[in-house]
Amino acid sequence: MQKQMFQKMMKQIESVGSKVSQLQEELAEKTVSAASGGGMVTATVNGQKEVVSIKIEKDVVNPEDIELLEDLICAAVNEALSRSQEMISGEMSKLTGGLKIPGLM
Repeated sequence: MQKQMFQKMMKQIESVGSKVSQLQEELAEKTVSAASGGGMVTATVNGQKEVVSIKIEKDVVNPEDIELLEDLICAAVNEALSRSQEMISGEMSKLTGGLKIPGLM
């Protein structure tokens, strides 16, 4: 009896693992964006927490104030990464029913 329960549990784990792999592939295609400076700098990040693009409006490029541009880029990237993590957590929660499984993303 225990052997059957164990085998059933192992099949379920394999199924979740397969779904996680599929979800990771899907997340690589999904992106989130965040802007800073009233939209002067926009960062886009995918579901694998990779920065895929940075857009900078010409008006914010001032050789006399590079620090402002650097700060805006950092703010946009950090917010986009945070949104990416929220997206990943939300998708994983759907897959696991809210159950926190160590080692999954």
